[in-house]
Amino acid sequence: MDKILLNNMGFYGYHGVFKEESVLGQKFFIDMELYIDTKEAGLTDQMEKSVSYGDVYELVKKIVENKRFNLLEALAENISKEVLDEFGLIQEVMVRVKKPEAPVPGIYDYFGVEIRRSRDE
Repeated sequence: MDKILLNNMGFYGYHGVFKEESVLGQKFFIDMELYIDTKEAGLTDQMEKSVSYGDVYELVKKIVENKRFNLLEALAENISKEVLDEFGLIQEVMVRVKKPEAPVPGIYDYFGVEIRRSRDE
């Protein structure tokens, strides 16, 4: 299966268990892999045979910036569900949510979750 890649999309959101996170907010970075058969799009050069990564970006932006979740798992699940619901050509999706400013004392790049969901689930 082919895939469309969306890497390191940055958004500002209000997700987290702690009250400060829902008040102050923080940066979130999302990586995605959209599993889709791109052969027809490649042969015909027609956009309707594929999925616009710009449209996917806008949907993810709307979710991250306008909804509120305690858990990264819930944010990732919501993104995967809405993307699969909205874009019928996508057969499977991988969503990785990265939280670089988690309220954890220490040195790290980010904490995050990664999920894969398909239409069969």
